[in-house]
Amino acid sequence: MKIHGKPWRTIWPEGEGAVGVIDQTKLPHRFETATLGTLDDTARAIRAMVVRGAPLIGATAAYGIALAMREDASDAALDKAHDLLLATRPTAVNLRWALKRMCDRLRNRPRAERAALAWAEAAAIADEDVATCKSIGEHGLKILREAAAEENGEPLNVLTHCNAGWLACVDWGTALAPIYMAHDAGIGLHVWVDETRPRNQGASLTAYELGAHGVKHTIIADNAGGHYMQAGQVDLCIVGTDRVAANGDVANKIGTYLKALAAKDNGVPFYVALPSSTIDWTLANGRDIPIEERSADELLKMTGRTPSGELATVEIAAPGSGAANPGFDVTPARLVTGFITERGVCAATEAGLRSLFPL
Repeated sequence: MKIHGKPWRTIWPEGEGAVGVIDQTKLPHRFETATLGTLDDTARAIRAMVVRGAPLIGATAAYGIALAMREDASDAALDKAHDLLLATRPTAVNLRWALKRMCDRLRNRPRAERAALAWAEAAAIADEDVATCKSIGEHGLKILREAAAEENGEPLNVLTHCNAGWLACVDWGTALAPIYMAHDAGIGLHVWVDETRPRNQGASLTAYELGAHGVKHTIIADNAGGHYMQAGQVDLCIVGTDRVAANGDVANKIGTYLKALAAKDNGVPFYVALPSSTIDWTLANGRDIPIEERSADELLKMTGRTPSGELATVEIAAPGSGAANPGFDVTPARLVTGFITERGVCAATEAGLRSLFPL
């Protein structure tokens, strides 16, 4: 995708011993990049959400293993890198998937080969993510095209929550990939962008990338989605996910469950876009998905740009108050209209998932 007319991915190799990433903590006010040169750099970037989004976390972790192997290619170093990276974000299963793939590729291989093998495998994971997201976009485009045909020339109104665009992946995105393709195909559409408190990934990141691509959009408060659905101003919802249990339950950014409930009550289709690496076949249902509890500061403070152009963090809550800050919630499969995957669209059930991804 493009920023200021220049094509970008969210992660890329810089020479033979480092990777570059877009620093997403600076968006939307500043576009800056960061260089990750060590395993510890990579772990900090994931933990601090310099990079975020389940697919991108997986790709970044893969490069973290590759960087670790350049310093020490022993089994002990591989295990240490795996455990350090796995602990950075507990909910997104792509992280575990990518780390397992890297370890499986490197285990029992000669130490002298591991650094080069790891670098190549990490690059392959990144490239495959781009192809996967493009396929998700193509399958989702069919849904948007059919929905737009029923609007009698009026713009199609799509609601999304959090950020599941190209900033959350290596390129294209999951939930936003069909939107970009529909826009490029000339389909008239407008996106309602949930602000997504407390980190505001919708207002900061989704709105930023939609604007950069020229897609019409409006930022709304998280609590306004149900109102617009009642008013008939939302035609469908598309969100991403960080983990899908075998029965189709979906873990996504906190607040997704409330949007799915409102959509169900108002007869609004609610789709979840995901790569197959986000499916956790080891969990029977969403009750077993670990939910990340993040810092209370994210809720009690807010960072923004002052009139002078400087970035500042201010306190917004009553002094002395505590805060609970779960990063995700679980939307039951019964509230999901369908899954949009790289292999097609299916029902939000185990049978539906297995129809596309058989044993």
